[in-house]
Amino acid sequence: MKGIFSIFRKDDRAFTGLESAIVLTAFVVVAAVFSYVVLGAGFTTSDTAKKTIDEGVKQTTSSVELAGDVIAKGTPAEKPTQVSDILITLQLTAGQSPVDIGEDSDAGMLVVTYADNNTYNQSVAWDKDFVGDNDGDSILEQHEKVQLTLAVPDDSMLQGELDQAVNREFRVEIKPKVGAIVPITRVTPPQLDGVMVLK
Repeated sequence: MKGIFSIFRKDDRAFTGLESAIVLTAFVVVAAVFSYVVLGAGFTTSDTAKKTIDEGVKQTTSSVELAGDVIAKGTPAEKPTQVSDILITLQLTAGQSPVDIGEDSDAGMLVVTYADNNTYNQSVAWDKDFVGDNDGDSILEQHEKVQLTLAVPDDSMLQGELDQAVNREFRVEIKPKVGAIVPITRVTPPQLDGVMVLK
């Protein structure tokens, strides 16, 4: 009987210091690798989220805004019966990055739409002219202003007879490549002149 229970005898042996150090080091290494992987994934996710938020802010905030009045030109110059051109001056909104508007409407960097209750034109022809200081390029930067001259579409009410062109509401939308749309709604006056400030 004594021989059977001898396998359960008390054993006072324990880990040595070296064995304990190896086990603890293994735990520390595994924890360090795991935490590195978790932190790396967290940094990647937060960086992606930051880029997404930045891009969303760019797309939803206006990069350009109206600077001054909207001017209409009547034709013929002596006794106007139609509106031929609309002049709009733009500038950057505060804190926005420079915007490339292109050389003209054919460049496709800035799209202008026109609508009244007879016409919708999704891409109106326009020319640009920088007002004041400009460094010679087609990029609208801080402290610069650009005047766009929009050609009123031929089938527009503004190109009709006198009774169609007066007191006529129309809408122009400025669509930069990056940033929100700038809507502009104006009404032609009861009497057409060569140059008109639209309200």
